[in-house]
Amino acid sequence: MQTVDLRAKFASFATLWDPKVVAELNGQHVKLAKLRGEFVWHQHAHEDELFLVLRGRLEMHLRDRVLHVGEGQFVVVPRGVEHKPVAPDEVHVLLFEPASTLNTGDVVNEWTVARPERI
Repeated sequence: MQTVDLRAKFASFATLWDPKVVAELNGQHVKLAKLRGEFVWHQHAHEDELFLVLRGRLEMHLRDRVLHVGEGQFVVVPRGVEHKPVAPDEVHVLLFEPASTLNTGDVVNEWTVARPERI
């Protein structure tokens, strides 16, 4: 058991769309990621995802609307909902999701991180 310094963890990597595991609990991963630009449309058939914005502003595109998520706000994307995160400027997010969650969901491409690094 230890404390986690989020600022230090974010300072330890520069890659975008490359989630890093910082903790685990009850079969869930707590991940950090830096985002900028547009991600891929995808969905997760069996997992919900929580995106907590720690720095910047995230747009969560859904097929029928766009949710704007600011610093200190979060959004839960329920399983089965197609979504596309978009970050016009760099955003730092904390993700909370089952350990089995693939970052690109039902899509496998160059952004797929099958085994996220633990930092």
